[in-house]
Amino acid sequence: MLTHISIRSHSAWMDIEAAFQVVGEFGPYQKRAVTVLVLAQVYMACQSMLIVLVGYTPEYRIEHQKDTPSSQLVLQQHVSFTEDVSTIVTEWFLIKQQAYKVNLAGSLFFTGLLVGNVIFGPLSDKIGRRPVYLTGLFFEVIFGYLTAFAPSYEVFAASRLLVGLMNGGIGLVCFVLTQEYVGKSYWAMTGTLTSMIFAVGITLFGPLGYFIQPWRTLAAAANSSGVLIFLLSVTLPESPRWLYSQGQTERAEEVLQHMALRNGNNANKLILQRVGSAKPGNRGNRRAGVLQLVVHPVLRLRTMVLMYVWYACSLVYYGLTLGASETSGNRFINVSMYGLVELPAYPLCIYFINKNWAGRRKSMSSFLCLAGFACLCTTFVPENAGTLLSLALLGKLMVSAAFNIAYVYSSELYPTVIRNAGLGVCSMSCRVGGILAPFVPSMRALHTSMPFTIFCLSGLSAGCVGLLLPETLNRPAAETLEDLSSPTHSRVLESKALLYEDDNRKSNPK
Repeated sequence: MLTHISIRSHSAWMDIEAAFQVVGEFGPYQKRAVTVLVLAQVYMACQSMLIVLVGYTPEYRIEHQKDTPSSQLVLQQHVSFTEDVSTIVTEWFLIKQQAYKVNLAGSLFFTGLLVGNVIFGPLSDKIGRRPVYLTGLFFEVIFGYLTAFAPSYEVFAASRLLVGLMNGGIGLVCFVLTQEYVGKSYWAMTGTLTSMIFAVGITLFGPLGYFIQPWRTLAAAANSSGVLIFLLSVTLPESPRWLYSQGQTERAEEVLQHMALRNGNNANKLILQRVGSAKPGNRGNRRAGVLQLVVHPVLRLRTMVLMYVWYACSLVYYGLTLGASETSGNRFINVSMYGLVELPAYPLCIYFINKNWAGRRKSMSSFLCLAGFACLCTTFVPENAGTLLSLALLGKLMVSAAFNIAYVYSSELYPTVIRNAGLGVCSMSCRVGGILAPFVPSMRALHTSMPFTIFCLSGLSAGCVGLLLPETLNRPAAETLEDLSSPTHSRVLESKALLYEDDNRKSNPK
């Protein structure tokens, strides 16, 4: 009886991190939930890469005419493609003056990602992660089928914008959920796993495109996996961290107790402390919003730096990836190679970001600079040399590592009450890079080294700017805005950090 009373008394002092220690930081239930969320990355990767294959431009001939064709309809009557392939280019004759429409469709997708980040990030901070994620995923599947059955280019382009809108929103919320379902000591692992499975999705998209050649069938097949992911996602709970940050402690306790039960742990007496932001109607929560990213002095600097880092990561990452079809060699193999080369980056991430001598900040900056140097070296290599592809793949590996760290690092730099809004703004600048990325490879028309020069300068400058951020390794996550600026909260976080480091030393005596 005394033991029971002691446990209940101790549980009254639980904060959210202590609660996860009781529930299980990464138990069987969280593993199943995270598996569903990371599998969604395969679906999102296929949607992101779709334009690379369905927008492929085969070689073509235009029958000699005395006069230049005066209209697109006349041009279609005199064009013959040398390859028997089915793409939007061959169906709608997107060549000559109409060729820009292929890159435009890719940019519209990334424009949708930008708008989705702006809308869905703050929205999920206000009404919850789960409803935003499920709604976005449902409509992305609907619009994905609209892409596959688009009767005209205009409908196709509009559908890519709408798919990007939903993809941008759920991608962000999906990543945050993989973090908030587990204990903080597993954030680096779940965040890295999310990015790694996205790379697996790119790798699988190459063979999928090879075996399913008609572009409409490929678009429908790539979209169908979203139906399965949606059905599996319906059973996912709300984020207990979000509920706790909003003062909904009873609901947070219910979710945690449900997790504990599924993990095989007894947490019937789990009671979260009702102080600080956990109080309903707390003033700190009401202040939390996108505006705080500009007003709050600590968040303002972090956001400015992270926005540029995310922009550079996206520009280099998608610029190299979307240029896969323009690289010499089989386009399906190139697409798979650009996904496959990412996979070694993620074990490297996990190794470096958890080392005290490297951490999040130095690792991210180093990988960005290395990506810049790899792209710089390509400018000294002949265009048709195999070394060019090798250096481009090395740059993709390095920027993939940096991009993954940026996701994990940024989620640790923002408090729970504003985490999705912060990541949403960062993703917004990231999508600006994505919007520009489809056009960068085509700049080789000006000079063959122009695309890689742009990637080089972006990587090097972002790596240097990233050093302005603070280190978050072995530091507990902030829950409220007060945790960033209040001296009292700062002392609490410092004491928690010492406990984290002490626990790490005990668990890893070497």
